[in-house]
Amino acid sequence: MFPRRVLRTIRRAEYAELVTLFTLQGAALGMWFVPLSNVLDAHGLNHIKAYAFATSALAAFVSPLIFGAMADRHASPVKVLRGLAMATAVAMALASAAIGLRWNSWVVLAFIQLHALCSSPTWSISSTIVFARLADAKMEFGPIRAMATIGWMAGCWMVSWLNADASVLSGFVGAVMWLAVCGSTYFLPVLVTPQSAEQLSLRQRLGLDALALLKDRDHRVVFITVGLFAIPLAGYYPYTPPHMLELGMQNTSAWLSLGQVTEVISMFMLGGLLLKLRLKWIVTCGLAFGMARFGMSALGTKAGLLAGVLLHGCSFTLVFITAQIYIDQRVDVAWRARAQALMALMSSGVGNLIGYLGTGWWFSACAGEMGAKWPLFWLGLTAAVAAVWVYFLIAYHGRGQERGSLARPV
Repeated sequence: MFPRRVLRTIRRAEYAELVTLFTLQGAALGMWFVPLSNVLDAHGLNHIKAYAFATSALAAFVSPLIFGAMADRHASPVKVLRGLAMATAVAMALASAAIGLRWNSWVVLAFIQLHALCSSPTWSISSTIVFARLADAKMEFGPIRAMATIGWMAGCWMVSWLNADASVLSGFVGAVMWLAVCGSTYFLPVLVTPQSAEQLSLRQRLGLDALALLKDRDHRVVFITVGLFAIPLAGYYPYTPPHMLELGMQNTSAWLSLGQVTEVISMFMLGGLLLKLRLKWIVTCGLAFGMARFGMSALGTKAGLLAGVLLHGCSFTLVFITAQIYIDQRVDVAWRARAQALMALMSSGVGNLIGYLGTGWWFSACAGEMGAKWPLFWLGLTAAVAAVWVYFLIAYHGRGQERGSLARPV
């Protein structure tokens, strides 16, 4: 239909649109989650820290599935993302204003929860949009997804450059970035959403029919592994910055961005790994890196903590990004938005809720009269990842179906 030169130009333009979307969204997310712990501490709200991080987990129980079902059945994912990005920008600005003006802690939590409800579905919907435009997800998704990590790093550097690691300014700048995400959606092609003629039940409208995916053994093991791994991972962002400050390391947002360096490298390598290795061994290596990350942090030294930060990127990519590619390859196209949403529910919902509250309890249990017992705290998280590693090795089989076949949900 088009000459090859024209097709290449069109393809490059599509890649530029997808790269821009992921870069802006990564920066917006990083500007909120990375400095949030220090911002709350600086404004006398450390007593609600665990609950503030848990709001994203609570939102992930409801929001991604509902909006994922909407993107599968009712509206274009691009339009859904546009509305959510605008709402997230407003909610983030309100939450930052509430923290800066030192409003009642319950009011602050309410605005943070509103922000979480608006932002939690955006990542799974963005991933659905990107996967729909790729010819070979195994080879192409990793490098494009790496741009979100680069955006996250850029957001962290901007926060530290503005000297806003403990300031609500980070939230206001993040709100502007969400407006940029909203604007970028106008340059994306509107995906056609299949319209169902059947009368949908309340369960289907809420996206709960996606739970049928768990009837497949391999799907179930991957979803559960991601959810379990998210539990100890939830202790990374709330407690790494305070540990850094205790060791005399300032500009914590910039230091934490070092983990994204190895994350980017891993994402560019992931396509080749998926062609050479079974998914089981890629995820197994990711979990092993997770154990090593927390184990290095348990040394209680600057070098050990930085080594743990660097290992974070490898661990995150080999587990979570591999799981996303697995979903795209093994789940029917009509279910992909809901499948990605279910993945968000398991990791950001079940895993993070248990993780934020559980690691908060574990940190309190490890605190003594002389302060936090960091080696004990990090070793506890190491043991939790080791348990997930053993579960995945035993439970996941794959049976050689990982390449080429699409599994339809029951």
